[in-house]
Amino acid sequence: MIVIPAVDIREGRCVRLHQGRAERETVYGDDPAAAALRWQREGAARLHVVDLDGAFAGEPRNLDAVREILSRVSVPVEFGGGVREIGVVRRLFKMGVDRIVLGTAAVRDGELLAAAAAEFGRQVFVGLDSREGRLAVDGWRRITAVGPAQLLDRIEESGAGGVICTDIARDGALSGPNTALLDEILAATALPVVASGGIRSADDVALLGALQGGRLHGVIIGKALYDGALTLREAMRAAGGAGDAREENHPLP
Repeated sequence: MIVIPAVDIREGRCVRLHQGRAERETVYGDDPAAAALRWQREGAARLHVVDLDGAFAGEPRNLDAVREILSRVSVPVEFGGGVREIGVVRRLFKMGVDRIVLGTAAVRDGELLAAAAAEFGRQVFVGLDSREGRLAVDGWRRITAVGPAQLLDRIEESGAGGVICTDIARDGALSGPNTALLDEILAATALPVVASGGIRSADDVALLGALQGGRLHGVIIGKALYDGALTLREAMRAAGGAGDAREENHPLP
């Protein structure tokens, strides 16, 4: 299981939101690329970059900051936030993004998911972002009638590479991961699954690493790292790594 630090961008700054709420923002710096470089230097195998303005607006709004990150780090960077057109998908890959995460688009536009996966295969992941068992869209502001597991058949049929499973109520709250939700997703799919939301300690990371016999592909951590509740090296050790493992040691199945 790989540990993936999050770099969330809003108005060009590195921030974290509590439960995805724009009015509950904590700013961690004016230079997201500096944060990305810090995590790489501490041993990150991959970075999870989110354009929060893009998620709210429906199109990426912080691409200059993303370009700066890509110019300063050498580890793979995955990107999500407002990716809702195939042209945007192509543009991001051309910029050097290694993986695209589709959220709202995957829920609302099966054709886009299929087209993106047909062209870029396992480099396309789907964000299963849910609140109280229902998927959220439009920057998590609207709740659908669809449960996370209900989208798995569409994702598998598309040929996408995997899913990122987030419990919105726990995101940025340091309240512990939703293991019941993750167990449900792991039991329903053979796709690689990445956990996100609520991680607060090395014990949480170890707990996730033990789920379903160690089937989780990765875990995204944000607030706990930025607040210093957990160091990246501690998280990597708890995930079963030596503290400096690179992602090539954890290939997708």
